[in-house]
Amino acid sequence: MTLSDSTIKKSQYYESIDPDVRLMLQVQADHAEAFEELTRRYQNRLLHVMEHLVRNKDQAQDLAQEVFLRVYRSRKTYIPGAKFSTWFFTIANNVANNALRNRSRRKEINLNPTPNSENGVQSLETMAKDASGLMPSRQLDSRELGEVVRAAIDTALNERQKMALLLSKFENMSYQEIAETMDLSLQAVKSLLSRARTSLKTALDPYFQSGHLPESYRGSFDKENE
Repeated sequence: MTLSDSTIKKSQYYESIDPDVRLMLQVQADHAEAFEELTRRYQNRLLHVMEHLVRNKDQAQDLAQEVFLRVYRSRKTYIPGAKFSTWFFTIANNVANNALRNRSRRKEINLNPTPNSENGVQSLETMAKDASGLMPSRQLDSRELGEVVRAAIDTALNERQKMALLLSKFENMSYQEIAETMDLSLQAVKSLLSRARTSLKTALDPYFQSGHLPESYRGSFDKENE
């Protein structure tokens, strides 16, 4: 395969600025240690994203293994055209989307979900009722806060909004990087994130109103990574 001058220059640029790209090029040259290092760097980050998306720890681990397998199988055709994390999470996004589509085909729609789902996450409505029994204005601790936010993400956002938000909040990707990862336009990413933040604020509003979440926390949903 003959590469154009612009492709070669772009590849050289990302190799010069991104140590993970350099590692992947070592993987391409069949250096096992380099692949082990990439796995070490990205395993926990990938599991964190997958668990948020599929809400099942065992499935998240299986999907993470599939992502790393695809990375390894793609090593010989790898050409740096973006930061390694962008390329990596593009693969992760495709794997997660395939898994969620397969799940939706198999799963019967439950119109009356029980308070606790099969993966152990309470519905936001149930958690709001539980919170109402707390001492007036007692703010949630970090564990309770994490559960509330996860439940809000699950109930208030669609799958594309979840992925865009996770890449923005946990991977600190720019709008452009998210657009490349999800194969969307820049404007589509901005719209996804704007709707996701608005939906989360609405879902969490009862917690702000009751004093269980600090008002300062609202601003955390406004972070821009342009």
